Amino acid sequence: MFPPKDRLTICFAHVAYQLQERFLPRQTAIHSFGVRTPDEFARRIGEADVVVVSGLWRNDLLDRAQRLRFIQSIGAGTDQFDRGQLTARGIRLASAQGVNVRAVSEHAMALILALTRKLAEARDNQAKHVWRGMISDTAQREDELGGKTLLIIGLGGIGSRLAQLAKAFGLRVIGIKRNPATGGEAADSVHGLADLKTLLPQADFVALTCPLTKETEKVIDADAFSRMKKPAYLVNAARGQCVDELALIKALQDQMIAGAAIDVVAEEPLPAASPLWDFSNVLITPHTAGETRKYEDNVLDILMENLNRLARGETSLRNQIV
Repeated sequence: MFPPKDRLTICFAHVAYQLQERFLPRQTAIHSFGVRTPDEFARRIGEADVVVVSGLWRNDLLDRAQRLRFIQSIGAGTDQFDRGQLTARGIRLASAQGVNVRAVSEHAMALILALTRKLAEARDNQAKHVWRGMISDTAQREDELGGKTLLIIGLGGIGSRLAQLAKAFGLRVIGIKRNPATGGEAADSVHGLADLKTLLPQADFVALTCPLTKETEKVIDADAFSRMKKPAYLVNAARGQCVDELALIKALQDQMIAGAAIDVVAEEPLPAASPLWDFSNVLITPHTAGETRKYEDNVLDILMENLNRLARGETSLRNQIV
């Protein structure tokens, strides 16, 4: 049986998000506490019936979590959780899928615009007090989006909204989806992943908004880069492991593509020695695509819906994983 609200304890575990601070004004009468560090989380997880967590999670914490009955992931991704162990221990898991559809799609569109309009270069010149002159070489100028082609890998909530935004800028949108027969209305055409190789040469921008799965791990690899247009850009707002990072570095070094904008990398934080820091045609944001001023409240809305379902004895959760 799931504990009643007056006997429930929630642990909010995140290094920065103000989850408990935004939870308390809801006056739910549910006891809660927050932790900010791995050590504090490990020390106190045994007090919690519910954990709201993402990056601080480690599967070895389960041995300390005797009371734990439900994990609400703070993010859409849940690959850090051992589903087999959770199932064996009777611990439910739900993702926060959909919590950042607007934020990530807008961020991806912003990256596309920044690459096209060379905003990173303009900011660098501003810092150096350089007023760049007019450019004779047309290939080196800022560009326009109208009439270009955007290939979106992952046409779920985020990818579909990105498609809508892109269409407003006059882009032709090609979508790649696990099941191309459903939910592809926002794109001009929708295909399965098997068609990726033939679609890559058509794209001026390749945007990743897919979950990390066995099929999407390193879906953009050396072969994919060899098929992309030389003036094409890669935009990754999915997971770092969806791109073969060594292949990306090689493609940039060999000028096989025009550049990249990446919100995620294979190892986060990006190591100081990574060559990605030093490419002038690479724009890096530190996994902030989904982070907005409303993020905590959006997560808490999903949490409260799932807590109410559990309290009613329902077996189905919103964004249920386990």
